[in-house]
Amino acid sequence: MDPKTSRRIAPAAIAVLALALSACGAKTDAAGTSDASASGGTSCVDTSGDSVKIGFLNSLSGTMAISEQTVHDSLQMAADEINADGGVLGKQLDIVSEDGASEPTVFAEKAQKLITSDCVAAVFGGWTSASRKAMLPVFEGDDALLFYPVQYEGLEASPNIFYTGATTNQQIVPALDYLKEQGAKTLFLVGSDYVFPRTANKEINAYAKANGMTVVGEEYAPLGHTDFSTIVNKVKAAGADAVFNTLNGDSNVAFFKEYKNAGLTADAMPVLSVSIAEEEVGGIGVDNVEGQLTAWNYYQTIDSPENATFVKDFKAKYGDDRVTSDPMEAAYTSLYLWKNMVEKAKSFAVPDVQAAADGVSFDAPEGTVTVDGENHHVAKTALVGKIGADGLIHTEWSSDGPIAPDPFLKGYDWADGLS
Repeated sequence: MDPKTSRRIAPAAIAVLALALSACGAKTDAAGTSDASASGGTSCVDTSGDSVKIGFLNSLSGTMAISEQTVHDSLQMAADEINADGGVLGKQLDIVSEDGASEPTVFAEKAQKLITSDCVAAVFGGWTSASRKAMLPVFEGDDALLFYPVQYEGLEASPNIFYTGATTNQQIVPALDYLKEQGAKTLFLVGSDYVFPRTANKEINAYAKANGMTVVGEEYAPLGHTDFSTIVNKVKAAGADAVFNTLNGDSNVAFFKEYKNAGLTADAMPVLSVSIAEEEVGGIGVDNVEGQLTAWNYYQTIDSPENATFVKDFKAKYGDDRVTSDPMEAAYTSLYLWKNMVEKAKSFAVPDVQAAADGVSFDAPEGTVTVDGENHHVAKTALVGKIGADGLIHTEWSSDGPIAPDPFLKGYDWADGLS
């Protein structure tokens, strides 16, 4: 299936397809075995017993392990909670875990294995946009479901992916609005050299042009890169009002250490990052990032009963020294959203879950999130935070409430032509 075509499939079309399949007997219910997929192929998902398999696919090794291990942990916690509460449609979740090894090709291979060999009902994971892009044709080709938990660059929607992290108008645009309100007129862009940073920076350049801001520099480094002396010297020489950082993984450790060594400070030239959460702060070293800014939709410091329970339970399970963060919270939330979709559909079958998705919600640690059935993203509240001496991130600014997802930036004139 061509992603450019599939990304625009509407819920009504999915519902019609689901009805047609049901009429042919191609439906997975709580007691049956899925024997056909929406694409006319054969699905091996078995729901005839007292359990159903789901897949976790995260980088447990390589440059992205600093970020993705905690996502795996939160998924496991959600699965344990759901199983303790009776499972999904009365069936226990049987977890098949795979290591994406920080390589997009490995993610695609492992996704294929989970779908066709392990026969999982859904897969949860991925981090980099490169990993998601590599997996997308696999999930569309096999008509399977991926729940992707990380903020990304937008300009994508697939009937086979549910995006539970932020899209552009829920993170990058609010972050730029915040910098503009703070008086920033010049920006320097630093990112890892792959699809998310490069696409995000095209969006940032378009925003800047329309909002009286100037991008004075744009530099990229390979994932896993550790020598940032040249890039930081360019940043320092440019004298920008702020740096917008889209580096991913452990490259952030080297970047911020070099930033501090060069005498650059959060007060003089703040860095606003969109891929550094509480987990990465510890790896980078608080002394290297204290006072710097981040843009997310969840922080451990959110004051709500749901988050207090989430943080307490996570620490009880994995250790009091562990922290919670946005991507792992979005992953935790994704498993509950899938559960609620399945139970609304009364079926594990992909077309039934797709048709039931619209309006499904969950009272998540970040606040209530609701699925948009047309684009498979969720409404989320935008936050800008500052890294404190305690290693946690404290909210500096919040949107007035959940922002409806706009992955193709249709609501912004300056974004015309980007998609």
